[in-house]
Amino acid sequence: MLTSLSSRLHCPVRLNRMGKGVAYFGLTALLALTAATAQVAPLNSTGLDASGNPRSEMATCQSGSTQQDGSACAKEVRNANAEKREGKLDTGADFMANAKKRCEVFTEGADKAACLSRVESEAKLDGSVAGGGVLRQQETTVPATAK
Repeated sequence: MLTSLSSRLHCPVRLNRMGKGVAYFGLTALLALTAATAQVAPLNSTGLDASGNPRSEMATCQSGSTQQDGSACAKEVRNANAEKREGKLDTGADFMANAKKRCEVFTEGADKAACLSRVESEAKLDGSVAGGGVLRQQETTVPATAK
């Protein structure tokens, strides 16, 4: 009688341990998945408000929908509005001139020409700013040198 009682006690304990293990694994997987998806911002929405209206921009900062700390966002809104009042804020940025200026690091003519052709949209574009960056790829055919 004693052996049958001990065998009955061991079986539920083993099932209980297995059930707890599965439950803990499921909970850990759920928490990891939740943490991973919470840190990824949607690619189409950065939460930025570029309306130029200080009240609207400040409300966007306070709502927490930006990818920035609320105090840093509010500070940038105040600084941008102060520069706008002083006439120092340049809203018509020349992005092409900025991109071409980055090619000045190349000293050889061929490298500089390749950089400029990538910048001037002759290259294949891949990626997005929200995704971490835009990659520009261009293939250049170079004739083989005779030996």
